[in-house]
Amino acid sequence: MTTAVRVSEDLVKQAKIYGKIDKRSVTGQIEYWAMLGKCAEENPDLTYSLIKEILIGLTELEQGQSSEYKFG
Repeated sequence: MTTAVRVSEDLVKQAKIYGKIDKRSVTGQIEYWAMLGKCAEENPDLTYSLIKEILIGLTELEQGQSSEYKFG
């Protein structure tokens, strides 16, 4: 289900710029920022870098790109 949401022109401009880096649409970039913000609010002790690494790991797992971690 999609819902139209009003956002500022400034946010759209920033999303265009940042979205080009990772080849995301404006909508995709704003959704990405919202997901990161939600994760940050739910896990206030985690850094941005750690949240991003966790999300990358989860995506890799979903794509079947996991491997056993070897200690040492």
